[in-house]
Amino acid sequence: MAKKAAGTPATVLLTAERVAHTLHPYDVSPDAPNYGALVAQALGVAPEAVFKTLVAEVDGHLVVGVVPVTGDLDLKALAAAAGGKRAVLADRAAAERSSGYVRGGISPLGQRKRLPTVIDDTAGSLDLMYVSAGRRGLQVSLAPADLIRLTGATTAPLRT
Repeated sequence: MAKKAAGTPATVLLTAERVAHTLHPYDVSPDAPNYGALVAQALGVAPEAVFKTLVAEVDGHLVVGVVPVTGDLDLKALAAAAGGKRAVLADRAAAERSSGYVRGGISPLGQRKRLPTVIDDTAGSLDLMYVSAGRRGLQVSLAPADLIRLTGATTAPLRT
């Protein structure tokens, strides 16, 4: 019997696709105020390079928005980028069920159900960006182009 690969679905995908990446463990409470800034500080990287993954509902369909932790997701911009009219943040249970990850550990990579994904266009100016590796306390750094390719994402200005 073949042994199942260890790690999260995100890290398994990165390894299977032979994408250059680095894992970065950290210890920050997911309930801490300014969570994203604290993660960036714990990793010793610029907060503009750390991105959060949010699941939203655009005209009744789930969509993933990936934005720097230095701003909030502009729901109107996400709706427009996804070809819809109205967006609201998805219910926590729906986001967790669809992605297969828990809040604070939702990765844009290796989601249970592949959803349309839009990444804030500021990612294009970075050599490396940091996103959740699929569990709380673990980020992965990779080239923005690799994240875009693996998620089939589009880019648009999404940050308020």
